Amino acid sequence: MRTATALNFQTRNDICEKTRESMVELLNQQLADTFDLYTQLKQAHWNIKGMNFMQLHALFDDLAAKFNGYADTIAERVTALGGRAEGTARMAAANSRIEEMPLEMTDGKDYVIALANRFGEYAASARSAIDESADRNDAVTSDLFTEIAREVDKSLYFLESHLQG
Repeated sequence: MRTATALNFQTRNDICEKTRESMVELLNQQLADTFDLYTQLKQAHWNIKGMNFMQLHALFDDLAAKFNGYADTIAERVTALGGRAEGTARMAAANSRIEEMPLEMTDGKDYVIALANRFGEYAASARSAIDESADRNDAVTSDLFTEIAREVDKSLYFLESHLQG
């Protein structure tokens, strides 16, 4: 379980301490969700079976690489604000809001549906984080979440396109 957020490091960042503390908490929550979704994408990548195996296998790996990058960006923002990034697998598992991927799943369409659902939820939480950080006058964190939301929306489009037509 997440401990009370405190700033761990001194910084010359001019954002007030109370705002930095709340942003560290917000960022660490999104980091847990991001890392969890990254591992779920790798789970899908490793276990996909069926007619569209190669296409989905490659897509899931590409999407996982994007989420790995988002996690790094989020964690670096935490530390830039004077916080400690909570980024281990156990921390992510304890704090993620993302539903677990069923272990027995192997079908490509089932994976696409499950991932599209998770991407939709993740994008919504990123948009909420945009608003929360903007309301706290942290334009940089808001911009970070805006960029992630833009990319996740595009990735969601790629997933949903497999289900349309």
